[in-house]
Amino acid sequence: MEPFKRFKKLNTEGNLWIYILSLGKQREIPNEDIQKLVFEKFGFLPNKLLVSKVLFQLRTKGYIKGEKYKGKRAYRTTKKGVAELEKMKKFCQGLIDKV
Repeated sequence: MEPFKRFKKLNTEGNLWIYILSLGKQREIPNEDIQKLVFEKFGFLPNKLLVSKVLFQLRTKGYIKGEKYKGKRAYRTTKKGVAELEKMKKFCQGLIDKV
């Protein structure tokens, strides 16, 4: 695999949690809309099974919490999740500055 393709894959599907946390910062996100929203905002379509797995892991570790939104299962990013997202942003910015 070419270096750019590998880099892109690892920074999209390979780090899906970042995108899920980002979407849930401002409002409740219906679980069924995650794939569509990730595609619209970030330009890649994650696998449905991977989305479910990442949601489970994030919920289990307290980075998101389950919500109801218009009668549907949804989630919202917790303060703990926002803090992790901020750490990630600082790390990425530092890495970009070094490259």
